[in-house]
Amino acid sequence: MDPYFMIEHAHELATPLGKVARKGAEMKDLRLIPDGAVIWQGDTIVFTGTSREAGSWLDKTLKPGQKIEAIDASGYTLIPGFVDPHTHFVFGGYRDDEFNSRLAGASYMEIMEAGGGIAATNRATQTASPEELYQSGWDRLERMLDLGITTVEGKTGYGEDTETEDKMLQVMERLDRDHPIDVVKTYMGAHAVPPRFRGRPDDYVDYLIREGLPMAEGRAEFCDVFTEKNVFELDQSERLLEAARQRGFKLKMHADEIVPLGGAGLAAKLKATSADHLLKASDHDLLAMRDAGVIATLLPLTAFSLKEPYARGRFMIDQGLAVALGTDLNPGSCYSQSIPLMIALATIYMELTVEEALTAVTLNAAAALDLAASRGSLEVGKKADMLLLDCPNHGHLSYHFAMNLVEGVIKDGVMVRRPPTLTGMAR
Repeated sequence: MDPYFMIEHAHELATPLGKVARKGAEMKDLRLIPDGAVIWQGDTIVFTGTSREAGSWLDKTLKPGQKIEAIDASGYTLIPGFVDPHTHFVFGGYRDDEFNSRLAGASYMEIMEAGGGIAATNRATQTASPEELYQSGWDRLERMLDLGITTVEGKTGYGEDTETEDKMLQVMERLDRDHPIDVVKTYMGAHAVPPRFRGRPDDYVDYLIREGLPMAEGRAEFCDVFTEKNVFELDQSERLLEAARQRGFKLKMHADEIVPLGGAGLAAKLKATSADHLLKASDHDLLAMRDAGVIATLLPLTAFSLKEPYARGRFMIDQGLAVALGTDLNPGSCYSQSIPLMIALATIYMELTVEEALTAVTLNAAAALDLAASRGSLEVGKKADMLLLDCPNHGHLSYHFAMNLVEGVIKDGVMVRRPPTLTGMAR
C-alpha cells in the first residue's frame, strides 16, 4: 500500500478553485482555511481541509499497517505551486550591454534594427553546445524552484535555422526529464526574421511551415509568434498559426507589445489559448479575447525592464477577462524570473488585488498552458505541487513586497525544498 503524506496545522491554506481559468470578479475568490491540511498519495492530492477534518478522514481511510508521514507546518501559509506560463529560459550568451544602452536612452526596436536584440542571442545560441545550454538552463530552473515555480513554459526562438531550434527543443526535453520542474515546450521559430530572409518575411514563414513545424510536431505543445509591426504582421502570423493548428499545436501569441497592431484581435479570431504582453491592445480586441475565451497573460517584469506603461490588468479583470501572470525570463528585455517582484508590480502598479495575483500565477497560469485540470490549485485529484510560505497568510505576498517568502516546495508529492525548522514524523 502506498503511504500517505500530510501537511497539517498550516496557519492558512489559500487556494483558488476550479479546473478552468477564473474570469473577472471570480479571480478574487480564494478558499481560505485556517489550520489547513493537505493529504496526498503518490503525486496526487486526496484531501484538503482543516487539520481536524484531516484527522477524521485518516481515521476512516487508513488501513491496518498503512503509514502516513505528517509534517507540522505551524506558522506557515500553504498555497499551490507557482506556474510560469511565459519564458525563454534556454539561450546562449547575455545582453547586459543592451540593457545598459536602453538605460542610456536606446529603444528596444532601435537595438534590434542595429543587429542586436534577438539576433544577438540567436548567434550565441547557435554557437553554444547542447551541454552548455543544458547546464545554463538547469541553473535557471534551480533558481525558479527556489522561488516556488513548479511548472514552467519554455520557448524556442533563438535559432535562425531548424537545426538550432531542434537543439533548443532537445535541451528542454532533457531538462523536462531530469529536473523536478515540469517544462511545457513551445515552438517559436517566428521570433525574429533572420538576416538571410531580411525583407522577405513571407518567405521565412514558408520556411517555418515547411521545415520548422514538422521538426517540432509532437514535441512542442504550443506554437507562438512575435506578432509585431516590421516583424511578423497579422497576415503572416495567421498563416503560420493556422498551419501549426493543422499539425496539432495549440496556439499562443506575443501580441500588441510595442504598437497596437491588432494581435489581440487575431488571438480572439483564432481562439488561441493565450495572448501575451498586451501593453497596447485595444478595448475592442480585449473584449473579443474575453468572448473567445483567450487568456490574457501579462508580463509586468518586461514593462518594468523596458520602462513601458504596464498592461491594463485592472481594466481587463473588470471587463471579465481571465488574466494570468508570467515572468518572460529572457536575455534581452527581461533577464529575471522573480515571481516576488512580478507580484509586487502586478498589485502596486497594475492594481490587481493580492487574491487576483495569486490566482493569476497559479490556476490561471496553469490554464494558459492548458493544464488547469491537473494543477494550479489545492484540490482533490490535482498534482501535489505546493508551497510553504514563511508568513502567516497570503496577504504577505503583496505586503512583504519583492521578497521571496517560499521556504518549502513540494513537487509531485516530493519535498524538493525543505525549511530547516520544519518537523515531520511518521504516525
